[in-house]
Amino acid sequence: MEAVGVFGGRLCLSSSTTERFNGRSLSYHPQKLILRTTNLSSISPSLLFSCSPTLTHDKLRSKKNKTHIFLPHLVASMEDVEETYIMVKPDGVQRGLVGEMISRFEKKGFKLTGLKLFQCPQELAEEHYKDLKSKSFFPKLISYITSGPVVCMAWEGVGVVASARKLIGATNPLQAEPGTIRGDLAVQTGRNVIHGSDSPDNGKREIVIPFLCNKNILSVYDYSRFLICLLLALSF
Repeated sequence: MEAVGVFGGRLCLSSSTTERFNGRSLSYHPQKLILRTTNLSSISPSLLFSCSPTLTHDKLRSKKNKTHIFLPHLVASMEDVEETYIMVKPDGVQRGLVGEMISRFEKKGFKLTGLKLFQCPQELAEEHYKDLKSKSFFPKLISYITSGPVVCMAWEGVGVVASARKLIGATNPLQAEPGTIRGDLAVQTGRNVIHGSDSPDNGKREIVIPFLCNKNILSVYDYSRFLICLLLALSF
């Protein structure tokens, strides 16, 4: 019986030992390292561990070489891709909801292209919400946005602006549909956990503002190290 391990589309290592497991013989045949770089979970089914008395190594390799196309990526290759700006507000960061929100966008098939965790300075907050400067609640809004760390994200995909607005839900959580981020997670209008661009043009403008600002930076861009940076930020 032959066993082959594939971990996250990386290296598959064979060894030349035979062991007993639950009364059965488990053989590992010495072969060269097999580099699997196209076995990403979003593109093709990932086989973490395959063990079959009838599935030979050659058959397994032939099966894994079949092309699988992830539909959102295929659509994105044929249509114009938009960008949108998403910001997890201080209450969302404080309540530990960042991972939940990222997960919802990733499950929709959108691509995270930038991420930044930082303390938003007042001048940047005022620039971001300049369209609301004439509103009576503007001072409270600025005070709220600058009250703690925020997570700024840039997402891209086909129709990402409109889809993100639907995922986020109505501004007032009481009016937001169940299943939306605000409908499920937000408490009140003044603390509705997340912001999303309302048009493609605003998306491009809003993305530039935080990612060009170098003040009070806790972490920039590197999504793979986001959790480590978040822990460091909370320890300050």
